[in-house]
Amino acid sequence: MTAARATLPDLDALDPNELKALIISQHELIVSRDSEIEQLKLLIAKLRRMQFGRSSEKLDRQIEQLELRLEALQQNDAEKVAALPEPLARAERVARPVRRPLPAHLPREERTYLPKQEACPDCGGKLKHLGEDVSEMLEIESIRFKVIRHVRPKLACACCDRIVQAEAPSRPIARGVAGPGLLAHVLVSKFGDHLPLYRQSEIYARQGVELDRSTLADWVCGTSQLFEPLVEALRRHVMAAQKLHADDTPVPVLAPGNGKTKTGRLWTYVRDDRPAGDQTPPAVWFAYTPDRKGEHPQAHLSKFMGTLQADGYAGFEQIYEGGRIQEAACWAHVRRKFYDIQIAHKSPVAAEALKRIGALYAVESDINGRSPEERREIRNTRSRPLLGSLKQWLEETLVKLSKKSDTAIAVRYALGRWEALMRYCDDGHLEIDNNAAERSLRAVALGRKNYLFAGSDRGGESAAAIYSLIGTAKLHGIDPESYLRNVLSRIAEHPINRIGELLPWNLAADLDMLPIANGHDR
Repeated sequence: MTAARATLPDLDALDPNELKALIISQHELIVSRDSEIEQLKLLIAKLRRMQFGRSSEKLDRQIEQLELRLEALQQNDAEKVAALPEPLARAERVARPVRRPLPAHLPREERTYLPKQEACPDCGGKLKHLGEDVSEMLEIESIRFKVIRHVRPKLACACCDRIVQAEAPSRPIARGVAGPGLLAHVLVSKFGDHLPLYRQSEIYARQGVELDRSTLADWVCGTSQLFEPLVEALRRHVMAAQKLHADDTPVPVLAPGNGKTKTGRLWTYVRDDRPAGDQTPPAVWFAYTPDRKGEHPQAHLSKFMGTLQADGYAGFEQIYEGGRIQEAACWAHVRRKFYDIQIAHKSPVAAEALKRIGALYAVESDINGRSPEERREIRNTRSRPLLGSLKQWLEETLVKLSKKSDTAIAVRYALGRWEALMRYCDDGHLEIDNNAAERSLRAVALGRKNYLFAGSDRGGESAAAIYSLIGTAKLHGIDPESYLRNVLSRIAEHPINRIGELLPWNLAADLDMLPIANGHDR
């Protein structure tokens, strides 16, 4: 910063025209940088919309590089403004977006600063209260460990020597030293904030608390076992729906004995009917399997009856054969195929397809949150004619394309699933796409990038259990750490036949809420 100031000319020696030119050049430099920052933000947002659900890691690396460039530009921007003479720096700061007020939900600590003078410094007269200036500063407290000592005095009867003592309070993990708050913090740090256990161990060590990663791993396993009845209650709630969203994602798992990894799967099943005006609590249930065989979703959905909104995974085909479960295909998958072609080749066919699909989504934007009956009626009036025209156009276009071209493959993908793609028009409870399931997998995609693989199949099952509880808490706008802390302080002694009382929506009134509920944003 000192070097930057040294490069400035002597402002007192400049005439008005030179000073004006200097101000204009500095302003143009900062405006140019602001423009690049905004362009980077838009590009990052666009890439993030494409990111989840894709198998390629190339997009992740591209986003990382753009994020780093954006961070460097913003830091450089701040340094450049700080290096300007104060009048110029003040003008640039004023020109920037208005700073938002600090969140109202945060606790306030008030500090009052009285003047040093007890009497008027001019005449010695008595001072009286005139008013006050109030400003706020955002602060954070580092992790603070504490030890809770459970003291149980022994009392003896003076007549018969009978000894009386209170029972030892229960612990989330038998004979474990971790309290509910610490366990919740470890779980959310790993599965919510994607912080591997070894990094958590290093952070705790800086606080003077040595917690080996193997100890943390034992806690993760122990809490997931403790959660099993609760996760089972969550599964039953999800599977009782008439419509489900389903998807899966690969999870590298350490294979025993040879140090290599194999590919397991995490399956997600989402119950969320809020877009159709239903107040039934939304929930997500994850399941882990060591491979992607079709027998796994068949087992998961063995008691489910209704409509499954999913992608074109072949393992679902047998599920639809009996008629107990109907297929509703995903328009987002159709759109994505044309979008990739448009980005790669600037194809006019892909551009037209995207335009037509966009018109379908415009209808959905208008009816989000309305009753199933209204949604069905409006879709039949507005969407069905658009769909009929789109199908005719796809069929006419297909005969003009090379059979092996990417565009022809995308067209055949849509036409081959047309009946399932049309199903959402017949039922107002259904959605146009399977984005609810894809949103639930975002945490898995981010976590997979950070901690690379699960330690075993048992570790995959633990991850599925904890993802289920964290994901459902987020659907209700509940802070996951607050929720898990509450559950872990109660579950060991809670009656198993009333385990449903500990599901997120039944505890919401007693928990910290997220500042912005992120349930069914599109």
